[in-house]
Amino acid sequence: MKKSFRPLLVLLTLTFAAFACTLPFAIPQPSGDPVATVVAATLQALTPTASGGESPTTAPAGLLPHSLYFLNNDSAGVAQVYRLEADGKTVRQITFEPSAVGAYDVSQVDGSVAYVANNQLLLIDANGADRRVLVDGGPVDENNPFVSSVNEPAFSPDGETIAYWHKGLNLYAVSPEVNNLVLENVVSDPISGAPVPGELYFPQKYSPDGSKLLITVAIPNSDGISAGIYYPATDSLVRLSGAEGARLCCGEQAWSPDGSALFDANASLGFLSTGLWRVDAASGNVTTLLPSEAGDGNYNFADEPYVAPDGQLYFFFATAPAPDGFADNTPLQMVRSAADGVSGRTVLRPETFETLNEALWAPDASFVITAKAPSDSVYAGGVIELYYADATKSMISLVPFGQQLKWGP
Repeated sequence: MKKSFRPLLVLLTLTFAAFACTLPFAIPQPSGDPVATVVAATLQALTPTASGGESPTTAPAGLLPHSLYFLNNDSAGVAQVYRLEADGKTVRQITFEPSAVGAYDVSQVDGSVAYVANNQLLLIDANGADRRVLVDGGPVDENNPFVSSVNEPAFSPDGETIAYWHKGLNLYAVSPEVNNLVLENVVSDPISGAPVPGELYFPQKYSPDGSKLLITVAIPNSDGISAGIYYPATDSLVRLSGAEGARLCCGEQAWSPDGSALFDANASLGFLSTGLWRVDAASGNVTTLLPSEAGDGNYNFADEPYVAPDGQLYFFFATAPAPDGFADNTPLQMVRSAADGVSGRTVLRPETFETLNEALWAPDASFVITAKAPSDSVYAGGVIELYYADATKSMISLVPFGQQLKWGP
């Protein structure tokens, strides 16, 4: 699944490379904020004009239940936050930064946007006004980006707290403005005292009720990239256990509506194992729902899970061979099943999604918005299209390009 290589994993790659950790892809060393630079380079490289396959229909009035936020380049080629209004037509630029926006999140209370640019954590209101610098990380030390980088803002559901990464996991109270470093990165060699990263903590997404925070736990110089669940009220971390071979990380997971479980999927075989997993939020126990190997030389490829309010599980899926043990861009189809990923599994549409980089499900799962890359060499973002779960309804083309898709309030 290409979406594994979202900006966070790009930063992890750069961090690990600085310590001679061998990873199966190469990213050029940037200057300044490494995540923002890579995001901007990706956006600048994309000029899609049309999507292949089904002809799109015109967006009807009141198309979307909420506004849709995404990253794209401005006229100067700088990555900014944009918003597509609920009419599915009107696009507004929200940020106007001189340097690229690398990561952001949207408050589900008032639409304010927390984002990172120039290694600063910034906050603006829903109209892009009242710009405030909350955290200034200063110049990024390219040799030690795990120490100096500011990244990965995530709003709590009540909009009162912004979790972000800077020297570890931070919780920033918006009002009154109070910052707490709650999980500090382990960054020193126990013998020499040299700044070698031991364990890093990146926030990803809050549970629907805000009582839990999904985080990525990364251990450089090893194969350890996984996830954990942080409980702010008790200042405790639940680590995941079980489902060996699965690397649950980097924001791919979807919370169940009641926050009792997480679902994770992977459709890229090689660096990660493919399959579908369920995580018990209280214990951290991981259960394999779809194992990587499907038998007879085939593998289960799953991506972009979402649990609908009625408990049904929606995701993209295919069973296909991988003769050399590696596979990416496997053609996937939209499916719906019971929460076990197997019972009653039904293909919803005839289309196949071969270069799916992102998907954002409607809150009621009646449709999904996808970002499909124009080629298999593009690992983030793409043409933004809407596909209904009802196959009798045609695809609707929304915008030529976007990445980091998020709902507004």
